[in-house]
Amino acid sequence: MATVLGEPGTDGLDEAVGVLREWQYEGAPTQLHPGDLGWFWRSGTEATAAAVRTWSRDGRILAVGLLDGPGLLRLTMEPAAHRDEELARQLVADVTDPERGVLPEGKVNVEAPTGALTQDLLSEEGWNTDEPWTPLRRDLAEPVQDPGVRIEVVGPERARVRSAVQRASFDGSKFTDEHWHAMAAGAPYADARCLVAYDDRGDAVAAVTVWSAGPGRPGLLEPMGVHREHRGQGYGKAITVAAAAALQELGSSSALVCTPSSNAGAVATYKAAGFRQRPEARDRCRPA
Repeated sequence: MATVLGEPGTDGLDEAVGVLREWQYEGAPTQLHPGDLGWFWRSGTEATAAAVRTWSRDGRILAVGLLDGPGLLRLTMEPAAHRDEELARQLVADVTDPERGVLPEGKVNVEAPTGALTQDLLSEEGWNTDEPWTPLRRDLAEPVQDPGVRIEVVGPERARVRSAVQRASFDGSKFTDEHWHAMAAGAPYADARCLVAYDDRGDAVAAVTVWSAGPGRPGLLEPMGVHREHRGQGYGKAITVAAAAALQELGSSSALVCTPSSNAGAVATYKAAGFRQRPEARDRCRPA
């Protein structure tokens, strides 16, 4: 059977999220996580559906991609299919030809698991490697220490606090209360939590969203931020420790996060919170 490129539509998003959950396992290379779709869901269900691509054979999804921006495809596949030649060649053909409706002409990036045949074939087609990213992991088999600050689990009535910290943590962020409600309505958020950290004066100083892929599977931090007026006081470490504890309560086997290697401060924060650095990963980039 041939491998077929498809768009799931709003009715097929739950299936895409479901296979992504199944594909998460300890020791996997950095790959697309259901939480990545969950965070994208802040733009709404229809926008999320429009950004997802699937590759199926004989009715079974073998690969899922998320267009996380106009020129970036974040891609992963069923673990047993990482070296599937027919799938890899179809993936490369679809991302290379703008008429296939995946990526446009010009400079574009593909993020795929390290070691996947897709990486090798893109290299043969002249795609370069881009800036490195640093994945980090914290094992959750042992109890997680107290973060040392007050932590609140955000519900609908406190969405405004979560959105305000997000905007104060990331330059150019336009995250609103409406974005939070759209995200919380998405299928991945059933196994997610938003946390906010407070200082001794009761000010919200940091926030994080954590995404479980189900009991016994790695969970994800996406995103984590510290209010720009409260940096350098240990709140990044505190909210990251709280995130690990929340994922442990959700049954996750480990906590994962990925940050640009150039962001030395973020890497140091995650390591201070008990995360261990893993080998760097790089996107494949097609020059303009």
